[in-house]
Amino acid sequence: MFSVKMRKAEFIYLMIITCLIVIFSGAFTTSKVVPFEYPDNWPEPVYNFEKNPRTQEGFALGRKLFDDPKLSADNTISCSSCHLSFTGFTHADHSLSHGIKGRIGTRNSSSLINLAWNKSFNWDGGSNNVEVQAITPITHHAEMDNDLISVVEYLNSSKEYRASFYNAFGDSVVNSKKLLKALAQFTLSLTSFESKFDSIYRKEPGVEFSLKEQKGYQLFLNNCNSCHTQPLFTNNGFEDNGLSVDKDLNDLGRYKITKEVTDSFKFKVPTLRNIANSAPYFHDGRVNTLKDVMKHYTSSITDRNSISNHLKGNLKLNREEQIQIVSFLKTLTDKSFLYNINFR
Repeated sequence: MFSVKMRKAEFIYLMIITCLIVIFSGAFTTSKVVPFEYPDNWPEPVYNFEKNPRTQEGFALGRKLFDDPKLSADNTISCSSCHLSFTGFTHADHSLSHGIKGRIGTRNSSSLINLAWNKSFNWDGGSNNVEVQAITPITHHAEMDNDLISVVEYLNSSKEYRASFYNAFGDSVVNSKKLLKALAQFTLSLTSFESKFDSIYRKEPGVEFSLKEQKGYQLFLNNCNSCHTQPLFTNNGFEDNGLSVDKDLNDLGRYKITKEVTDSFKFKVPTLRNIANSAPYFHDGRVNTLKDVMKHYTSSITDRNSISNHLKGNLKLNREEQIQIVSFLKTLTDKSFLYNINFR
């Protein structure tokens, strides 16, 4: 009788331990995956979410890291210093990016919108993965001027961060891989597809272009859509759009990465989504208004061998037609994206 009772007690004990292991192992290793949603009539994203599933915990951690100036060498500059939500996640008060100690970069900060469809990042395509991309601003001398070892040491010294990494990844020990994955979970969530244009594109009832917007849309399709292809409003390629070379910056664009002469003066084609809110424009932020953007394309294109195949000479658009295109571009403004409190 004694041995039978012991075996029964051991069995119950083992069952309890097994249940606890199952419960706690789940808590240690999993958090609820948040599906990546986008319109049915859009192309599939190129980012592989299976390798970095989005979760609420990962998103929250990524947002916290994005806003933390302590990731910079002197604790003064965060990612959000140059990428503000209400300006389409770029800066608005200067043409070139600003870093620690008042250092000034050589390019305008890019808008962070719909990154899951991007195969390359930065104006010159220097990064080919959204996770790798974050290394550039963290380590660049004119931006945050830090190194990943120091950043990881800071994060591991914080009980709050260790708890956040535990919640997101099931492990409180921070490393650079998890740091970059968390940042990617946040930036990949910056999707914009709720503008007036989108409502019309989805043929939602009760939403129509004005006459000026409709004319601008047709002009856009005839003159701009080859590079700024709908619905993403970029072809994610690299083009020479005929800007004259700034003699101080002497920026040759993608050539810096590939060292191919044919890539001289080519820069990544930016999305036009939320363009009315993301001034200044072009890779060096040289103009502040959409009117001036149109002026460049209609009267100031520099002709050279590398010029885009889609852009041979100045566009033949009169002043009224330029105004109509600008009117259409304003329909790409997505207020639900720009003022989303979850992104702040």
